[in-house]
Amino acid sequence: NGAICIQPCSPSFHGETSFVCEDRKWQLLSDACANLDVQSLFQLGHGKPGDGAKHFGADDHTNSSCQADFSCIIPDILSSPAIPGNIADIVDLLKKISLQLSENVTRGKLQSYSRIANHILNSSIISNWAFVKDRNAGSVLLDSVNLFAGKLLLRNGSESIQEPFIATKGYSIHKNTSGMSFHFSMEFSDTGNITGRVVIPEEELLKLPRTSKAISIAFPTLGAVMQTGRLDPVFVNGMVLSVALPEELQHIWLTFEKMNKLEHVAAQCVGWHSGERRWDNRPCKTQSDSVSSVVCVCSHQRRTYKSFSILMSPATLRSAVLDYITRVGLGLSIFSLVLCLVIEAVVWHHVTKTEITFMRHFCLVNISASLLVADVLFILAAIVHNTTLNYQLCVAATFFLHFCYLALFFWMLTLGLLILYGLLFIFFKITRSVFLAAAFSIGYGCPLVISILTVAITEPENGYLRSGACWLDWYKTKALLAFIVPALSIIVVNLVVVVVVVVKTGRSSVGEGWKSQDLSSVIRISKNVALLTPLLGLTWGFGLATIVDSRSLAFHVTFALLNAFQGFFILLFGTLLDRKVR
Repeated sequence: NGAICIQPCSPSFHGETSFVCEDRKWQLLSDACANLDVQSLFQLGHGKPGDGAKHFGADDHTNSSCQADFSCIIPDILSSPAIPGNIADIVDLLKKISLQLSENVTRGKLQSYSRIANHILNSSIISNWAFVKDRNAGSVLLDSVNLFAGKLLLRNGSESIQEPFIATKGYSIHKNTSGMSFHFSMEFSDTGNITGRVVIPEEELLKLPRTSKAISIAFPTLGAVMQTGRLDPVFVNGMVLSVALPEELQHIWLTFEKMNKLEHVAAQCVGWHSGERRWDNRPCKTQSDSVSSVVCVCSHQRRTYKSFSILMSPATLRSAVLDYITRVGLGLSIFSLVLCLVIEAVVWHHVTKTEITFMRHFCLVNISASLLVADVLFILAAIVHNTTLNYQLCVAATFFLHFCYLALFFWMLTLGLLILYGLLFIFFKITRSVFLAAAFSIGYGCPLVISILTVAITEPENGYLRSGACWLDWYKTKALLAFIVPALSIIVVNLVVVVVVVVKTGRSSVGEGWKSQDLSSVIRISKNVALLTPLLGLTWGFGLATIVDSRSLAFHVTFALLNAFQGFFILLFGTLLDRKVR
């Protein structure tokens, strides 16, 4: 725009207000150039003050040559330090080039473009991205490179452009009738020989109506600056692999070599949602996961999912023991709860002759029924997500799962309040009709209101479901709080109930001999705590231990044992150990 942009000085950052300046040092990129038209950048050459028109548009031949491959701006950019301000400006420059100059992308153009991007993706300066003001700069760079490289013109059916920290490969592909898949690899020697592999299955190639092109762009360091959008400590543990394919091709196989080869830590295949700018595991499924590499099957969508990688969390345990406990525990829990309900139906008229025993067994039946339905829905929700990926079914499964688990906790609260009523309000009697009205209002009314409000508030923003599971979202709308807050509150209330029971039990033995008193108190207290812990849901409190030390396998195993087998414990302590039931 007729302006010469220079930034010869930078702050000393030693507490002084002075600046450290390098005389006659020209830097093309600065805040003053943020709104500069891309076309005018190619009028800026090297040179120094005084060169005048020679470098600013007088030489039309040089100007047209620069726009052909951007070669004139590369020396200035590569000589500028990759400080946060310059990183932001280079990202903005690459975005403008991709939007305004992406027609007829030749090998020369893409080589220059890749050299510019490589300058700010160098592993030695990748930490400087943390100080870039725009948190979405990494996503902007990814989208810009994908757009520009996706229009690469192929010569002789293939192209390969390799830089230390960005690589592009393109191939002509056609309808395959030979029964062979099409595959190629991406490799980087400067980042520990990290590799990636793209496989287009033969059944996908058969969908091609004509000869097309497949282009892949790999970034071994960009994943470190991509915002995960998650609160749990996950990190990208492989290269970011982008693919540009014809619309007819939807499913591809991607192999990622792990940068950090951690044992007992599960990897998660994810796609970058370009609209929401976050990693999403809905488009990908993990086919195999070894210590060194992960194979993913991903759905490619040109408008939404074009870039893929793997996430890992050092806090997420992958343990065959936990899987085994969960499967066995849920199976036994469902069987135990069905048996519990059958036994209660058989003995109902014999054990509910008094008001207090009726109320107790009524709560026990509803606790068992709620947990039984919740366990079944838990399994069905996993099946729905893993097989159909149907959004509406997933929403329905999550709603009823949320309602049933809340009903479980609120019925455990009802039982806790009933125990408290029996201990503290001995001479205050309530009728059966009043109890039923209050119990149904608490046990099913409160969960229904919370569940409906949660889906009504969060679903219009597409924030009801978390990515990768039929369950409440945490990262976008915090919908999971609609389960966590009531559950933890009820656990605290029921813990108070257990404390009151323990105190009352200890006092009831006053007058006996000291030794017999101590022994009987310990026995009674232990028995009451053992009986009440599963019935009042206190075992769920062990989930806090997995948050405090999420890497401890012992805490995870303890939590899984206590809660996967909760149905069995309810049958044992709530039914089989009841003298009247026996």
